[in-house]
Parts: sequence; structure tokens; C-alpha cells
Amino acid sequence: MRPSSPTGEPHLTDSGRDLSVLGATLLALGLGEELWQSYLPAYITALGGTAAAVGVFASCRDLLDGLYQLPGGWFADRYGARRAVTVFTVCALAGYAAYALAWRWPVVLIGLAGAMAWKAGAFPATFSLIGDRLPRGARVSGFTVQSLAVRAPRVVSAPLGGLLVWHLGLVAGLRTAMGASVVLALGAVVAQHVWFPRTRVDARPSRARLKVLTPLPPALVRLLVADCFVRIGEAVAASFIVLYVTSIRHLPLPWFGALYGMQQLVALASYLPAARAVTAVGPRALVAVSFACFALFPLAVLAAPGLSGLVVAFVVGGLKEFGEPARKASIVDGCRADARAREVGLYYTVRNLLVVPAGIAGGMLWQQSPGLVLAVAGITSAAGLVVFGVTSCARATQSRLGA
Repeated sequence: MRPSSPTGEPHLTDSGRDLSVLGATLLALGLGEELWQSYLPAYITALGGTAAAVGVFASCRDLLDGLYQLPGGWFADRYGARRAVTVFTVCALAGYAAYALAWRWPVVLIGLAGAMAWKAGAFPATFSLIGDRLPRGARVSGFTVQSLAVRAPRVVSAPLGGLLVWHLGLVAGLRTAMGASVVLALGAVVAQHVWFPRTRVDARPSRARLKVLTPLPPALVRLLVADCFVRIGEAVAASFIVLYVTSIRHLPLPWFGALYGMQQLVALASYLPAARAVTAVGPRALVAVSFACFALFPLAVLAAPGLSGLVVAFVVGGLKEFGEPARKASIVDGCRADARAREVGLYYTVRNLLVVPAGIAGGMLWQQSPGLVLAVAGITSAAGLVVFGVTSCARATQSRLGA
């Protein structure tokens, strides 16, 4: 194995191996999690939990999704992104095991602490690893592969999990699926141990007292403000789209499942064309398209005259992912190299915590009028698109004047 270069940067072979192991880890854990993730509320009730217990679980999940980001970023900056990926994979393995062995529903909350350590705590580390190992022009492609590795399991594993539940029963089927997650996570840990390069690139002993909080660069703040509006709008309607389609539009649940599956396939199909388009139009245009689809999706569902209209709406919903790799690459490009993971962690901490109350707001709006939920969601996301457009134009003007 080649040593690191005199500058301390990893060789290309090491970088490629890092990203291959990261991609394999994302795929393995995603394949395992999607086997059972959609059925966790039913699992909680089968273990003696009530509707309130399901609500507590959902709130804890959303809260941890915000709280884990910043310490996860600090850990990755302090001890290295590769080590962070391995540590959080082990945490996920422990969480899956707790899920599988749970005899009462509170044990599931213990498992949640481990599982979310991977989903949220390792998130800044994955961004840092891609940012460190790829040059600026190649990062959209890197995040395209990352997005494919995260989303593809949703299409494959969720139906397999349903088959396990159908053949073995709810509890036995989900425990079998969770056991498969443990095996896949163990395989990921072994792959990391064997294939992560044995270099000291990640060692950062001079940073023994890294600051946890570092101010975000102005460009990243502008993107964050727009992103917060967009994601708050999405979260307002996220839990009510299925209720609107099935209860208000009276579409059978299997038809909604077909629409949702089509939405995921459209999202998968959009990634590669988007990666090619970024060289022609630039990342900001792709992010704007993505934000526009976030705003249009709930409005299109609201305005759909029938099944054909809903098909168009869910195609728009799939195109929300068109600019996601470009947005992630823009986040990494806007971060300082020596604080990349912490700044990614801070970005997602702010965004995710602001999104937490949106579901409650959606519930209150639903009580007033189901259509109001979708209207407010679309308008809020559209405000994010406007903010993004205004700040992007202002930045472009400043660049021209500076030139």
C-alpha cells in the first residue's frame, strides 16, 4: 500500500478506496434499515406501546436528528472522518441489536439512540470524507453516488420487509429483518477495518481543543436560510400527504403505495441526468429546480383533478431530488476545509431543529382544513425558493462588481 503524499494528502488510490468503502457502508446499512423502518410504529404497538408511545418515538427521532449533527461533526474533525464512520457504524449495529431484542417498547428508544448516531451523527463525516477526497468540480458526482446509495434501498428493501412480515408475522418478521441489519452492519465494520487505508491522514493531534461551534461562512448562511424555509414547508405536509390522498381524494392505499413507489423511481432516475447537467448550467440552477419542486409538490397534489393529476404531482415530488447532490456539494464547497464536518453539523443542526415543530403546525392546520396544510406547505417552500433566488442574484452581482 502506498503511503500518503509528502503534503499529507491521500493518494488517489486511497481516496478511491475511502469513497468505495463509504458507499458500500451507506448501501449496506440502508438495505438493512429499509427492511423494517416503515413498520417501526406497528412494532412499538405490538410490544405494548400506545399511540402516545409512537408519538414519543417520532419526536425523539426528530430531536436526535438535530442534536447528533454537531457533536458528530466535531468528532469527525477531531478524530478523522474515517474513524467517525466506523464508530457510528458500531453504534448503529448496537441500535439494531437493541431493536431486535426488545421485549417492551421502551427498549426500542434505547435502540433509537444507537441507530440515530449513524443516521445523524455520521452525516457530517460522510460530507467531510467526500469533500476531502474529491476536488470541487467532482463533488456533485460524489454526492450523486451517495444519494443513489441512500435511496436505492427504499425501492428494494421495503417490499422485502413487507414479505417477511407477511410470512413470519409482525414481530417475528421484523426481528428477522433487524437481525439482517445487524449482519449487514457487522459486514460494513469489517470492510472498514480491512479496506480503509492504513495512513495517518485523519490524525489531527494539533487540534486537541477544537472549538465545537464555528460561525458559518456567509454563503452557507444564505443557503441555510433558504433551505430552512423549503424544509419547513415540506415537513408541514409530510405526514398528511397520505391522509389527503386516501381520505380526502378517496384513493385506495395500494394506489398511494404505487404513487409513492413511482416517486422514488423518478428520484433515482433524476440523479444521473442532474450530475451531467451541472457542468452546463451550474449547481445553483439545479438547486433552484429542486426547491421549486419542493414548493410545487403539495400544491400539485392539492390541485390534481384526478388520478392522472396525482401521477403528475408525484412525478414532481420525485424531481425534488434533482438538485440534492448539487445542494450538498454547495454546502461542502461553502465550508472551510479545516472545519468542514463541524460546519456541516451546525448547518444540519439548525435546519433539523427548526423543522421539528412543523409537523405539529401541520396537524393544527389539518384540523382547520386538509387543503390548508398543502397550501401553507407549498407557500412556505416557495418562500425558500424566493430567498434562494434573491441571494443568488445578489451574490452573482457582487462577483461581477468584484471582477
